[in-house]
Amino acid sequence: MRADDALARILAGVPPLPSVDVAILDALGLVLDEEVVADRDVPPFRNSAMDGYAVRARDVADAPASLRVIGEIAAGRSPTRTVGPGEAMRIMTGAPVPEGADTVVRVEDTDNRSDVVTINAATPLGTAVRHAGEDLRRGETVVARGTVLRAAEIGLLASVGRAQARVIKRPRVAVFSTGDELVDAGAPLAPGQIRDTNRYSLASALREAGAEPWVRGIVRDSPDALRAALREASAADAIVTSGGVSVGDHDYMKPIMSELGTIDFWAIAIRPGRPLAFGELRDGDRRVPVFGLPGNVVSSLVTFELFVRPALLRMQGRDEVARPRTKARLLEPIEKIASLRVFARGIHDPSAGTVRTTGPQGSGILRSLSLANCLIDLPEGRARHEAGEQVDVILTEQPEPR
Repeated sequence: MRADDALARILAGVPPLPSVDVAILDALGLVLDEEVVADRDVPPFRNSAMDGYAVRARDVADAPASLRVIGEIAAGRSPTRTVGPGEAMRIMTGAPVPEGADTVVRVEDTDNRSDVVTINAATPLGTAVRHAGEDLRRGETVVARGTVLRAAEIGLLASVGRAQARVIKRPRVAVFSTGDELVDAGAPLAPGQIRDTNRYSLASALREAGAEPWVRGIVRDSPDALRAALREASAADAIVTSGGVSVGDHDYMKPIMSELGTIDFWAIAIRPGRPLAFGELRDGDRRVPVFGLPGNVVSSLVTFELFVRPALLRMQGRDEVARPRTKARLLEPIEKIASLRVFARGIHDPSAGTVRTTGPQGSGILRSLSLANCLIDLPEGRARHEAGEQVDVILTEQPEPR
């Protein structure tokens, strides 16, 4: 199956997640599932943008000018007097501007006296005065449904008194590795064993994609162990596994997925990552997508980037799920199998408009991904790309458009 066809089937096959109400501090990166409207003007009153003196503009049109100080207003307090001709009131940042005043002279432009203040700089009308409703008007839509909530939107929600927001649920994703040769990261290695890298890298990739990883253990190469692991993991919103999806004697993912649920496809014409199983399990009325990724660490992470990450974003209500792309001039020749679409790990220099590989591209060379800031997308149909060619580049370090 071609990569684009596989991604289209995955995006069409993953179920949308329901909406939940969460505290706004837990909503960062999630998609808002309601319209949020301002319940009042923000700010709700005229206030000072800086520390200084609230005055009438006509009294400070020329400098120097001396004004009688009639009081002080701190933030959080209300003025009790009106500023008249020849008068000034000390004011702090955020404090309400008193009646009669229409301008604030910053303290740096005065002699900072508390009885009679000297204004040393002519100050135009309206300087440093924030007006009521300058940011938001009552009844105005503050954040629209479908918005991906960033820090600024979280602040807007707080500014209109929202302590909670209704958002598309963050997916809880079970992740485990399969293989008799695997041991945990902190365990000693016996002959023939390797450390389980995939569970840690995939759990981190899940978190970076906005999901909540539910990290399970290492599943040994037996049908019963895999069957039990998948049944337990079906309590999650999705399942990501690595290993056991090829055609070896101990690769059980395909038959067990077919037994417990359905399997859509299990091979894609790409490198790295040709063996990739996609299907679903049923947990009552719930559909639980299953992504069986290859065991080689680079293949696992590249197929996660290309297929699992977009699926998780779509489940979270995102419309835009593709990383940004660009064109770049290839600095070195690349040879490949003509019938496969290859995603080489690359280093993109945006200032020069160039891209090069990170070095050896074997599917077990994790350093090729550690050094990369992009994938070089080389299509089917050609066995060699020459230095100087313009090639497609996927910018894996840049987020999807909002």
